Amino acid sequence: MNTPPNQRLRIALTQTVNAYQGMPTRISELAQLADKLHEIRDANIEHHQSLIAQAKLLDVKALCMGELFAGPYFALGEDPMWRQMAEDATTGPTVTAMQEIAYENSMLLVAPIYEIDTVSGKRFNTAVVIESDGSILGKYRKTHIPAGTNDAGSFHETFYYERSDGDLGPSTQNISDNPYFPVFESSVGNIGIAICYDRHFPGAMKALAEQGAQLIFSPAVTFGQKSRRMWELEFEVDAARHNVFIAGSNRLGSEAPWNQEYFGASYVVGPNGRMPKVAAPEGLVIAEVDLGILAAPDPSGWNLERDLRSDIY
Repeated sequence: MNTPPNQRLRIALTQTVNAYQGMPTRISELAQLADKLHEIRDANIEHHQSLIAQAKLLDVKALCMGELFAGPYFALGEDPMWRQMAEDATTGPTVTAMQEIAYENSMLLVAPIYEIDTVSGKRFNTAVVIESDGSILGKYRKTHIPAGTNDAGSFHETFYYERSDGDLGPSTQNISDNPYFPVFESSVGNIGIAICYDRHFPGAMKALAEQGAQLIFSPAVTFGQKSRRMWELEFEVDAARHNVFIAGSNRLGSEAPWNQEYFGASYVVGPNGRMPKVAAPEGLVIAEVDLGILAAPDPSGWNLERDLRSDIY
């Protein structure tokens, strides 16, 4: 469905941490959670259900939860136990619950989950887009997977899931012809997704914009000094360069037993700058966007699409 000119809507990002209260205090004790993974998932779904209900009261029409929101960020180490949290992106417990919550609140939801492809057995870091009527519009699989160490800690994502294979399944709402970067026509405009590490690669936002994205959600779990600095810069530049709105969600706080501190700083930015935040309860960042301005002349006087020298690069 096409977005009419001057359409203003409120969007929200979650900015929170693992809500399960039974986490151990030592990493060596994590094995005791092996038979409680469903409890961890349920606690986080319930926590986010509350946040979504609060967002509805503030007239939010679309909400993006954080990367791997149904559990702690387990990729700080390598523990095969966490692979058991992977679930189907259509019929799994998290997506099924979020479909009901989207319908109950008449809100489009972006639900980033840990996915297992039940045919191939492969695991992916995936975001499922759920329409306000509870229907699934489609999914996006994280295309770039990091592994390394920074000044604050280490991350081992390649131990848990693979980079996108572009096999995202059919979707009547996907208007993109790029198999790796779907863009979903929705009740709030054309939605694209770029998960965390994807944001560092210039081609990701460019591909989504070229395929018609108006609003790009970027759920993340990020930490460290350089990441903090770039978090403030990359979305700003990409939104201006590609004439889109970008909404970045990061965890805020720390999670036992790793106690890695996440800096939060979630925000929404458009081609002409950041969107002022609407007063919101703890755990939510809310802003109002007007997708109609994307069709207006650029106030800078630039026309980057027209003036691109595609003959030389």
